[in-house]
Amino acid sequence: MDAVGVVDRTGPGAARALGRVRSLLLAAHPAPAAAVTAVVTALAAASGRGVTGTALIGASVLAGQLSIGWSNDAVDAARDTVAARADKPLATGAVSRRTVAVAAACALTACVPLSLASGRSAGSLHLVGVAAGWAYNLGVKRTAWSWLPYGLAFGLLPAYLTRALPGSPWPHWWAPTAAALLGVGAHAANVLPDIDDDLRAGVRGLPQRLGGRGARVLAAGALGAGSAVLLCGPSGPVDLSGVLGLTAAGALSSAVVLWPPGRSRAPFLACLALAGADVLLLLLRGGRLAG
Repeated sequence: MDAVGVVDRTGPGAARALGRVRSLLLAAHPAPAAAVTAVVTALAAASGRGVTGTALIGASVLAGQLSIGWSNDAVDAARDTVAARADKPLATGAVSRRTVAVAAACALTACVPLSLASGRSAGSLHLVGVAAGWAYNLGVKRTAWSWLPYGLAFGLLPAYLTRALPGSPWPHWWAPTAAALLGVGAHAANVLPDIDDDLRAGVRGLPQRLGGRGARVLAAGALGAGSAVLLCGPSGPVDLSGVLGLTAAGALSSAVVLWPPGRSRAPFLACLALAGADVLLLLLRGGRLAG
């Protein structure tokens, strides 16, 4: 009881509970989940989905991303424990594998009605993308086809948004093409800081098989191509800003490819800049996605 006679209900038990919740959230890969959800939600608003439609899109994408993140850590729990990954809550024992697996199943279950609430066609496209993310976690990431789930999941997002609009239009070709390239580039860029550790752990996706230089070429090439598609794909002439954008994207891509071998984070950061530029371009063209 505190000084004014109010019972203090906080204590070790509450702290442990909060710690478990925090660890569970960390196991969901919260940064990429939040980033993807925020971008797609903003793109839904820009494409004309309205308040309710945008909220449904955001909720469904968040549920899907949480399910993918949790399933990733649940599948990799044993490997992460052997590797003594201090950044993985399951490896440190902060949360159990069963808890994370149940959370992944619950998020996936919630994702189904939330996706289909935007229409059967639109929702099915999103669920295919979520299934691609699960397939990646369940083994595709260890094969030369590791890029495919990323390309498919990202590439389907523009169609998920436009098929939910009145009349269920399909997006212009450049939107899913650029989104797919962004996904492939993000996949390759994501492994750059840890490629040597991945190889030692037996993770041999396409970027790891290509090696450090090859992974940089894949990341820069895909992200740079995505920029070109977004700048040149929409109808109308390419103006001065487009020319400057293409020049900047080409310069960043070249810097990533030509950077000397080593553990420098500069190529990774340059890829992040390219990916950020692609996302911004996609958002600026959000109102013109539908064909």
